[in-house]
Amino acid sequence: MTVHLEVADGVGTIRLDRPPMNALDVATQDRLRELAEEAGRRDDVRAVVLWGGEKVFAAGADIKEMQAMDHAAMVVRSKALQDSFTAVARLPKPVVAAVTGYALGGGCELALCADFRIAAENAKLGQPEILLGLIPGAGGTQRLARLVGPSKAKDLIFTGRHVKADEALAIGLVDRVVPADEVYAQAHAWAALLASGPALALRAAKESVDAGLETDIDTGLTIERNWFAGLFATEDREIGMRSFVEEGPGKAKFL
Repeated sequence: MTVHLEVADGVGTIRLDRPPMNALDVATQDRLRELAEEAGRRDDVRAVVLWGGEKVFAAGADIKEMQAMDHAAMVVRSKALQDSFTAVARLPKPVVAAVTGYALGGGCELALCADFRIAAENAKLGQPEILLGLIPGAGGTQRLARLVGPSKAKDLIFTGRHVKADEALAIGLVDRVVPADEVYAQAHAWAALLASGPALALRAAKESVDAGLETDIDTGLTIERNWFAGLFATEDREIGMRSFVEEGPGKAKFL
């Protein structure tokens, strides 16, 4: 298998494993969707880390495989490609990308599906599809623009250039830059911290932010209001408020 799901301490690590560069061929895309859906269902997975290994996150699609596809084949395949990445983006749990080495093309698009991105000092990110006479096809034109703004997104997409970790941090493409040998540990620690939180409230927070970005402010406020009120029916809300009253803030232990 080219993608694995490993679970420890409430954190599920979705690990790309297709040496040497984790090229995202059709089989890898489909396996990624399967494991994202599995992680979403499993109660023992409360947060997720996306990880490509110590050397590279993912250097993009399998170009040789794509070269063999004609227009008719890609009309069919492009929806499945997007669905694989959307399955990661819509995980109802916090997702942290641990980015080492190259995260290019589909690799960058996969990192964009996470809620947080922790990058190695040696990381390079970009959307070089324009150099192939293409545009990003796994969400890059949409998620990148929403994350860093349309002007910076167009800079990267129009030129196909790579950005190093420091520039990625400056434009908001990644959230933290750390030494390469600390990337996974820090991503896992951050995910484990989130995994100890109230699962339903975290799900509500993620959906409220993500769904709200896709609509007008009034509809977004309705989404927020419905989730906010609904959480008053949960045991986590009872635990959190009781702990606050009896012990003070930040000491609740959620189930």
